[in-house]
Amino acid sequence: MQPILRGGKLRLMLKNNFIKTLVFSILSLIFVCSTQAQDYVEITPKHDENHKTESGDEKYDPIPAIMSHVADAHDWHFFDYNEHSYSMPLPVILWTEKGLVTFMSSAFHHDNLGHHAVEKNGMRFIKFNDRIYQLKDNAPVEYDIEYVTKPLDLSITKNIFAMLMSVALLFFVFLKTANFYKKNGAVAPKGIASFMEALIVFVRDDIARVNIGEKKYMKFMPYLLTIFFFIWFNNMLGLIPWIGGANLTGNIAVTLVLSAFTLVITNINGNKAYWGHIFWMPGAPAPVKILLLPIELVGVLTKPFALMIRLFANITAGHIVVLSLISLIFIFKSIAMSAVAVPFALFISVLELLVAFLQAYVFTLLSALFIGTAVAEHEHH
Repeated sequence: MQPILRGGKLRLMLKNNFIKTLVFSILSLIFVCSTQAQDYVEITPKHDENHKTESGDEKYDPIPAIMSHVADAHDWHFFDYNEHSYSMPLPVILWTEKGLVTFMSSAFHHDNLGHHAVEKNGMRFIKFNDRIYQLKDNAPVEYDIEYVTKPLDLSITKNIFAMLMSVALLFFVFLKTANFYKKNGAVAPKGIASFMEALIVFVRDDIARVNIGEKKYMKFMPYLLTIFFFIWFNNMLGLIPWIGGANLTGNIAVTLVLSAFTLVITNINGNKAYWGHIFWMPGAPAPVKILLLPIELVGVLTKPFALMIRLFANITAGHIVVLSLISLIFIFKSIAMSAVAVPFALFISVLELLVAFLQAYVFTLLSALFIGTAVAEHEHH
């Protein structure tokens, strides 16, 4: 086993990792913003009679509370107390036909139809189902969808704010570690550096070197370290109530960007042997090669697709299970149910600590495996 990286090599690796994290985060922010440009939805309020019993008592519906937690939002909700919601407003940034419009999400108020509405720069905006729409100038009091347009939403939403927090944390950790080695050289690490060195060596020896190969693994270490720590940090922050709690890695737009990076890096670095096995598999008859060609091309896309779905589904499922267990207390309207719900929710939350690390490890491992197959030198028979 080779000695642990010290001094210049580790500092250079962390510096490269710092830059790639910045670039990756900016691209992810742009993609998450673009996913907010959804199709129109029905904006007329609907009353669901299924939420009431025959006696007229309201039944607790856990779905809105669960979905509001796992979905994105224009503010950061902390808790409700005495029928009052406590949340942190976030900047709303909209690009309209008349230019850029900005205001804080706290400016929304209820209009006569029960929607969250705000007037800014002579324009009216409403928020419905966590989507922001602009009302046309000729919209009547009882407006409907024909009087609504969809501005380009570039707001700093809860997921984007959570991403900025995680990136700031990553920058802090990487810079502190790099500065330690810059000042102390090859001495035994202390503090954050001792924690980070073990993980960096783990990614290097057990993920990158094993799957990519001795000659080429260092080229991809900055990327593999970036996705490992980015996913892990955001998974962990998502488990912290109030301070964290955002379902960032459970946002399919974010996991799509992560898997797209793996797809691009894998195929850009693919050698002649890699592409040869896709377009004209050696050793197979010509008819079989023609048959296998579309299958191999589909396989190029299914690998990152599996990465995207695996991370998205596992992280989202963990949040939903915990919230579903807590909701049992309100569904049965019995404090006694907490004797069952709370221990099970605690068990799942502790299990999620393992899942948070495991999903970061699996995503990084499979990314290294895909890259390794693309850059491997195949023997010619």
